[in-house]
Amino acid sequence: MPATSRLSPRHLLVLFAPAAWIAHYVAPERYILVFLLAVAGIIPLAGWIGHATDQLAERLGSGIGGLLNATFGNATELIIAAFALREGLFSLVKASITGSIIGNVLLVFGAAAFLGGLSRPVQRFNRTAASMGTTMLILSVVGLAVPAVFHRIATRTTPATPELQLDTEIAVVLFVTYCVSLVFTLHTHRQLYGAPAEHHAGAAPTALWKPVAILLAATIGVAFVSEVLVDAVGETARTFGMTETFVGVIIVALVGNAAEHFSAVTLAMDDKMDAAIGIAVGSSTQIALFVAPVLVFLSYLIAPQPMDLLFTTFEIVAVAIAVLTIAFIAHDGETNWMEGFQLLAVYAILALAFYFLPA
Repeated sequence: MPATSRLSPRHLLVLFAPAAWIAHYVAPERYILVFLLAVAGIIPLAGWIGHATDQLAERLGSGIGGLLNATFGNATELIIAAFALREGLFSLVKASITGSIIGNVLLVFGAAAFLGGLSRPVQRFNRTAASMGTTMLILSVVGLAVPAVFHRIATRTTPATPELQLDTEIAVVLFVTYCVSLVFTLHTHRQLYGAPAEHHAGAAPTALWKPVAILLAATIGVAFVSEVLVDAVGETARTFGMTETFVGVIIVALVGNAAEHFSAVTLAMDDKMDAAIGIAVGSSTQIALFVAPVLVFLSYLIAPQPMDLLFTTFEIVAVAIAVLTIAFIAHDGETNWMEGFQLLAVYAILALAFYFLPA
């Protein structure tokens, strides 16, 4: 958090977190109010997790920083999904995975390219880094699609067992791939991703305990509020006529990535498109290759039964459309406001389709 002598409105949003927790136990029948308070409370907590992780990465170096970003960069989504796993809400969990990928590459980068390009003819970024990121995302589409195809064409002599084994093994492959990608980006080819930021002369380094304390406090806060959010999400969705899939793809994904959305757009408006596309594509890669496998492994420990990777046909199609769209736009290393608007239009079309998709 930037040092300040006064609480800004953004900081005051965190007061919604304890308000949601109190409302959940005092008036559980007010589930819509609880849900809205939980959503508002998680957003600033997610922002503090991201800011504290960035500070620790600067202090501890790129190698440990990369591991911290992998672990805490999508901590909010991971915590929300873990509570949903415990309740057996597998559709919500899988929808939040696909929603995060779609939201990051279409909504986040679309908004960044649109707003950043309004005052400039074009904005340029590192083609090699962007191509590597989109290639990793294509791999994620393969990981999502294979279990669904297998489910539809395989001979099911022993229901569920071979499918679950396949999904778990695919999760291992995705997780190992992500670990190898860290070696590529942080060690063997780190020059392709830009030199590490240098400290300004005379700038006093932040005490290490401060970001650690913020990270722990914010993570605990997200854990408490996520439990409240998951408890209220079912009744809230039914009240507003929303399916569990729509809530996961749109609402949960937006809440979990709110801090990253703001950061990417702000950087793009400062003409730092390498950082903006790095956030959008990098976060999607983390979701597909790190968060999704971890949730599969975690389901063996806390869920009523292990979670599979059997996404719906429309979820797979939506992710494929999003990844192919960002790959096509990023191939030339530059973007403009019209391309940003087109990405936003694709996101709006998919969001409408998910809303009207039958349960």
